[in-house]
Amino acid sequence: MTKTYRAALVGTGSIGDAHVRAVEATHGRVVLEAAVDIDLARVTDFGKRHKLPHTYTDYQVMLRELKPDIVMIATPPSQHMPMSVAAMEAGAWVFCEKPLCGSLAELDAIQAAEKKTGCYTACIFQMRFGSSTAHVRRLADQGLLGRPLVGVCNTLWYRDPAYYAVPWRGRWDTELGGPTMGLGIHAMDHLLHLFGDWREVRAVAATLDRAIEVEDVSMALITFANGAVGSVVNSALSPRQETYLRLDYQRATVELTHLYAYTRDNWKLTPVPSIQDDGLMQAWQSFPPDVGSTHGAQLNAFVASRDAGRQPLTSGEEARKTLELLTAIYKSAFTGEIVTRGSIRPGDSFYNTLHGNRAPSRNKNQPPSVH
Repeated sequence: MTKTYRAALVGTGSIGDAHVRAVEATHGRVVLEAAVDIDLARVTDFGKRHKLPHTYTDYQVMLRELKPDIVMIATPPSQHMPMSVAAMEAGAWVFCEKPLCGSLAELDAIQAAEKKTGCYTACIFQMRFGSSTAHVRRLADQGLLGRPLVGVCNTLWYRDPAYYAVPWRGRWDTELGGPTMGLGIHAMDHLLHLFGDWREVRAVAATLDRAIEVEDVSMALITFANGAVGSVVNSALSPRQETYLRLDYQRATVELTHLYAYTRDNWKLTPVPSIQDDGLMQAWQSFPPDVGSTHGAQLNAFVASRDAGRQPLTSGEEARKTLELLTAIYKSAFTGEIVTRGSIRPGDSFYNTLHGNRAPSRNKNQPPSVH
């Protein structure tokens, strides 16, 4: 008999509706029974709109009274780690918005809680879960694309001063970072999922045009464990917005162009001209049934993991791989060093905070942002 999982959503801001749609995409496997928000009016309105049986303004009270199977966390980033640990200690598995936490030290605390409780916390990296991504990985694993060689990963988004007027945004202690941590994290995780483990990174970051503590742009050069190289741009300053992933293999270029989500139609394959008729194109066109890169796609995978009692894909070492890359980008940008994977350990200031108690460089000659 398949189990129905009782869920509670914590945080009913703009991303809350995406979580409701994700629950609906499970077709009854997950039932949203409660919402939690410190804003009584907002959570009351949210509960009425979505016909929820319970609403709370106190997280601990909800955990104690409802005892949910799944806690979906959509609060400001600085709250993710303590809320995830508390949920697991209450017996729930956690489906948490990015960024999962604010440092490798906090990730270690989450993993310690997983080991202690037998529950898991998965970061929401929905770009991994489009069915077309699984298709590309299969072609690569079968050798049809050849070795990975060059990657390009651009998150070119635009966030105006009004966006940063929200009190918790633009601050290291609450947002945890700028476009590196809050915007480009999705595409960078997607890149690692497709191209493999990273080995070292060199980077720059700056605050060029927004009146914020954190960076508003970063760039990085990544060397992968398999020898491939990649470039990354994360920007909050780009009026023509685009998310672009380009993967150059020996036998073809694979491109994905979208903004916040994709389907199979967003992909493009350009094979080496001499091999257009050797079966690669036929294999490329044999896409599985299309599932987009949605919260719902990931929640269904999360439910399957819960059914099997296995660790979800985006928890544990897979979550660490991405968070460690972001930490290394900040460390390289703020110190000028080339940072290798595994080198940021307890005792390193960047282990405890993403910014290592440094600040991004500022362009003091830049005119103020246009309102």
